[in-house]
Amino acid sequence: MYKIKLEQFEGPLDLLLFFIKRDELDIYDIPISYITKNFIEYINLMEELNLEIAGDFILMAATLMQIKVKMLLPREKNPKGEEIDPREELVQKLLEYKRYKEMSEEFSILESEQRKVFYRGYFEEDEKQKMDDLGTLLKNITLFDLARAFKKAIDSKPIAPIHTIEKINITIEEQMNFVLNKIGSNRSISFLVLVEEITHRIIVVVTFIAVLEMVKLGKIDLHESENFNDFEIFKLNG
Repeated sequence: MYKIKLEQFEGPLDLLLFFIKRDELDIYDIPISYITKNFIEYINLMEELNLEIAGDFILMAATLMQIKVKMLLPREKNPKGEEIDPREELVQKLLEYKRYKEMSEEFSILESEQRKVFYRGYFEEDEKQKMDDLGTLLKNITLFDLARAFKKAIDSKPIAPIHTIEKINITIEEQMNFVLNKIGSNRSISFLVLVEEITHRIIVVVTFIAVLEMVKLGKIDLHESENFNDFEIFKLNG
């Protein structure tokens, strides 16, 4: 089984902050049912795509479900007689992580500025290698966006009858060439257009893996699409 590990989110708190920022939610008044639904959906998409999911994501899902249940029950009270918000501990963890993340980003900016200073022993090729990573090729695209597009593509393909056994010989390398040929001389192609003529689900899966592998190799980059359930694939020069 071909398994992928793409560390888009550093941990469950990072994913929760992503949802809060994306949907402009109030971090002090988190709609727990909504955020739990999104979190569970993310985990389900990762499992369907056969991505490795760290245990702390599963633990956070269980924590969110527990908070969701507590929100439906009468509130407990502290020694002062004040109601205890079941979300309070989670909110404090998110605020602390948010501060840590913002500080890390500030240090990252300072480091980036420092790299622009030329010292003896500076090699342009070394700097090019540092920039040539997966993050620079995903233009505002999250793993959640990729997984959602993958699910949309899979859901559009018919499910083969269980009693029918058909061996399909297809490789990742073949689908990498397929992607490049489909883009051709065009500037880009959307993922759903790329796979619209593919009838077998397994080929869609292999094609999606090929796209991720090509991003990793620096052959293509991915951009946001106007379609909420899609993304654009751009061929890089070289």
